[in-house]
Amino acid sequence: MHEQSLMADLMRKINSVGKEQQSNKVTRVKVRLGALSHISADHFREHFVLAAQGSCAEEAELDIEVLTDLNDPHAQDIMLDSVELEE
Repeated sequence: MHEQSLMADLMRKINSVGKEQQSNKVTRVKVRLGALSHISADHFREHFVLAAQGSCAEEAELDIEVLTDLNDPHAQDIMLDSVELEE
């Protein structure tokens, strides 16, 4: 259930960027997973694919950077790094 709320929040952010830029298609999403975020890149990808179904990010490429610094102030976070849109 925790992953669902994280994905819902992430999808709101992605959809907001698309709406602001007046684009209906997201081509790439880059995220950073904090060292203490308790989700692997593969697990995140599975949840992202499900959450993106039927959205502007459904066919987006997903770039995931897994951070290793346990002392980073964002070590527990999943951070949206960038969203690329179709022109």
